[in-house]
Amino acid sequence: MKSVIWNMGLLLIGLLTAVQAAAQWELDGERSSINFISMKNAAIAETHSFTSLVGYIGKTGNVQLNIDLNSVETQVPIRNERMQKLLFETAEFPNAKISANVDPAVLAAVVEGGTVGTEIPVTLSLHGLEQELAVAVTVFSDGGSLRVISSRPLLLRAADFGLADGIEALREIAGLKTISTAIPVTLNLHFRHAP
Repeated sequence: MKSVIWNMGLLLIGLLTAVQAAAQWELDGERSSINFISMKNAAIAETHSFTSLVGYIGKTGNVQLNIDLNSVETQVPIRNERMQKLLFETAEFPNAKISANVDPAVLAAVVEGGTVGTEIPVTLSLHGLEQELAVAVTVFSDGGSLRVISSRPLLLRAADFGLADGIEALREIAGLKTISTAIPVTLNLHFRHAP
């Protein structure tokens, strides 16, 4: 009888772990960030971010992330406006979208207290174009939340998303010699259990 109760207990723990791992996670936008670096005149690097992010990880590991491009933050209001208008053209393309699928085994390992380093294939939709990218991340649990951070920066090429002309327009209006068209991007994402 004791062994039956013991086995039932182990089964229940296993089921609870599986359910928790399969639970949907919502992005905590206030604690999450996506940063990118611009390099101007071949020597001056500046870090920028987006302040409005919405997303989730679904029960089967499907990931959706929406970036409001009007929320670009460079710490210089006129530069924010120029990026919105000249680079991202937010009147026509207000959002960038990321979609991916995370292996449920990764989520299960993290829920159990593990830290997993992996590459996740993602689809990035930006400025009316899509690209398939491999994003290197570290995934771990942090006080009941799920964290996804970059293991190394993702390097985006402006031309792949039709942004090279926008970068040139920014260069001209700012009177700069150069602005790099290769953009390093990093992620620091916090997810919490959906209610």
